[in-house]
Amino acid sequence: MIYQLSVPAAVPGVEEIRILEWQGEPGTAFASGDLIVELETHKAVVEVRAGQAGVLRTLLADAGDWLAVGLPLALFSDDADEALPDPALASDELVVEFDVT
Repeated sequence: MIYQLSVPAAVPGVEEIRILEWQGEPGTAFASGDLIVELETHKAVVEVRAGQAGVLRTLLADAGDWLAVGLPLALFSDDADEALPDPALASDELVVEFDVT
């Protein structure tokens, strides 16, 4: 199954978040609890961790980009060999956990 990772609404009232650093590249497998990406608002850093196992398939935004909450960041899949659809067709959200500091 293909999953989309979207910009989380991690901080109330924040509408845009900047990507600080990806913790993997396409092909990287993540286990539940692994750090996927670090994001920042004007006042906080948000660590996004996998809430389920998956394989990072493609990045849809780069480090340094500012994105609105809800926009897609990356596509993941259960299996590295699954065919990728158009990013707009990946309807299932990747389960994530996040820490705000």
